[in-house]
Amino acid sequence: MSTHKGSISVQTENIFPIIKKFLYSDQEIFLRELISNAIDATTKLKILASKGEMKGELGDLAIEVAVNKEAKTITITDKGIGMTQDEVEKYLNQVAFSSAQEFIDKFKEDANIIGHFGLGFYSAFMVANKVEVNTLSYKEGAKAVQWSCEGEPEYSISSIKKTTRGSEIILHVSPDAEEYLEDSKIQALLDKYCRFLPVEIKFGKKKTYVTDENDESKTKEVEVDNIINNPNPLWAKQPADLTDEDYKSFYNELYPYSQPPLFWIHLNIDYPFNLTGVLYFPKISSALEMQKNKIQLYSNQVYVTDDVKEIVPEFLTLLHGVIDSPDIPLNVSRSYLQSDHNVKKITGYITKKVAEKLQQIFDKQRSEFEDKWNDIGTFVKYGMISEEKFYEKAVHFCLLKNVDNAYFTIDAYKEKIKANQTDKNNKLVVLYTNSAIEQDVYIHSAKAKAYDVLLLDQVLDNHFIQQLEYKNTDLKFVRVDADTVDKLIEKEQSFESVLNTEQIEMLTEKFKSVLKDEHVAVTTAALSPDDQPATITRPEFMRRMKEMQAMQGMNFGNFPDSYNLVINTNHPIYAEKLLILDSEQQTELTNYLYDLALLNQNMLKGPELTKFISKTIKMI
Repeated sequence: MSTHKGSISVQTENIFPIIKKFLYSDQEIFLRELISNAIDATTKLKILASKGEMKGELGDLAIEVAVNKEAKTITITDKGIGMTQDEVEKYLNQVAFSSAQEFIDKFKEDANIIGHFGLGFYSAFMVANKVEVNTLSYKEGAKAVQWSCEGEPEYSISSIKKTTRGSEIILHVSPDAEEYLEDSKIQALLDKYCRFLPVEIKFGKKKTYVTDENDESKTKEVEVDNIINNPNPLWAKQPADLTDEDYKSFYNELYPYSQPPLFWIHLNIDYPFNLTGVLYFPKISSALEMQKNKIQLYSNQVYVTDDVKEIVPEFLTLLHGVIDSPDIPLNVSRSYLQSDHNVKKITGYITKKVAEKLQQIFDKQRSEFEDKWNDIGTFVKYGMISEEKFYEKAVHFCLLKNVDNAYFTIDAYKEKIKANQTDKNNKLVVLYTNSAIEQDVYIHSAKAKAYDVLLLDQVLDNHFIQQLEYKNTDLKFVRVDADTVDKLIEKEQSFESVLNTEQIEMLTEKFKSVLKDEHVAVTTAALSPDDQPATITRPEFMRRMKEMQAMQGMNFGNFPDSYNLVINTNHPIYAEKLLILDSEQQTELTNYLYDLALLNQNMLKGPELTKFISKTIKMI
């Protein structure tokens, strides 16, 4: 079979319906694209002026946006380089022919141009059924021209009278896009996409108050240009030139009415990629999902997205702030990141800088670091669970807090408990509570044996414990109510029971007869006489599995909430009281001791709790 080659035919009459419906993921992007083009035209003029290739004064370079509701037009005006007729025909009449790339190739060292695709201008047809471009080039002797197109392959170019350098894009808005003729809608889009563009953008007027020249004690209301952007955002400045108040003020600009940040990191790198930005550590609540999508991604100060999961590790999405990089690969609409080796490098760099900042605070301001641990602990633990490289660095500044509000690094804590909390299998047993109030009885018993108890009550702590056990094979975490105190950390020595086998069997049967739940296992143990007579314990493994799956929204219905009722056969209440009572009294006392054990675990509720209180009052 012979090989035949040819060219794919693209029908120009079909391109505009595609542009109108599918060029960008959001219709509202048109304003960002057209203003970005105006920024490019202005930036090019500045570069040419700096090279001596543009004569005359630059003048006011502000870009203006105007809405005429009656004429149903939106106009974007710049005072940039403008275009000659030849340039209009070259750049506007060829879809996806970008003048930006041509300019970059010529002025590689100086060009900081936004556009690269050559499609931004055509986003105008997403909202307009007619587009006019009035333009005058900066070049000496250039004549002004108008380009006009009604969303068809046909266009017209004619001479016009225009004395000011630059371009004026006039959108005749389609009936189905008239929402964009509302000032409030345009203002919202400008605030979203253009608030940090590097050239001033004017949109109408606003009223403000100034000091009266004739009487400084009075103010008067005046109209001024409504400048909607900050052309020199904080992240584009040098850290040495900024104060703490500058960073806090910028945070308030990004997130009005938010609590002040804990601290921040200023990112600034030019090799092997360009990246600037400021990342803030907010006060992190337990509701992790509510904190996400607070980092804004920019490319040359043009807003791209707040969905940065492709370049920022999952745990860093808990931070707030701004990242700006022209090297981040974007698709045509700039709405989505594309897979690229630079993305991985940027991810690694940001992770490294965050870890270094935390280590720096830990080393130089340990007490301040401890004061903020309740707010940043979730963030650090999340990072250690999800990012291997972060774990390697964070293990040196991650803190463990005990019920006495003392803080330890992981290594320091292992050394602290080594002497007293090493079990017979040579494992370091870390006792912890997730509720110091509800498990106070168990904490008291543990501390009576000189054991230390950690407070691990954050939403991620189950996963964090798993990670530490995986990384430290000599560690074993056990919640303080998982067993009786003597069995939490099993040692070789143990108490001998004062009851004989027959008495223990009788006691076991008595307790089984008063159980309120079929998923309770009754066991006996020869504990200290000072320990509780009956104790509810919850097996560590099953309880941890249930809690982890509940956190993930999974149903663990096949595994009922089981627990153990442990009878301390050495408690004097049995030998001195229960065993000498008649059968009915034994049942009553056994039931009372069982209720007492349930109460200690906050498991006695409703009518059973009411009955227990009445019984206690009666006994008193």
